[in-house]
Amino acid sequence: MAADSRSPRDGKHLEVLGYYDPLPGKDGGKRMGLKFDRVKYWLSVGAQPSDPVERILYRAGILPPPPMLAMAHKGGPRDRRPIDPMTGRPLDLQGVTVVDDSHTPKSGDGAPNEETA
Repeated sequence: MAADSRSPRDGKHLEVLGYYDPLPGKDGGKRMGLKFDRVKYWLSVGAQPSDPVERILYRAGILPPPPMLAMAHKGGPRDRRPIDPMTGRPLDLQGVTVVDDSHTPKSGDGAPNEETA
């Protein structure tokens, strides 16, 4: 549904753009319906989807995949660099170039570096 960002969640809305029923039906599937042309219109005039709606629009093929964050180690601190959802590799600051320095040799001869204390 398209709504003004200043209106309450259950308040007045501008237009109903579709529906989503997360409970499985008799066939076990979730129900969803979208007015693709109206969703594309609202996105073209600057509407910002919420995070859950952004994921639904990605699954429907309207939006590109949302950015993800990497986890360093289980239970460890989060790496705040955005991740390319297609490759799983961290993006640079502009989000254009894929950076993967884990397999790049540090020295010119291709041998792994050893750190000394």
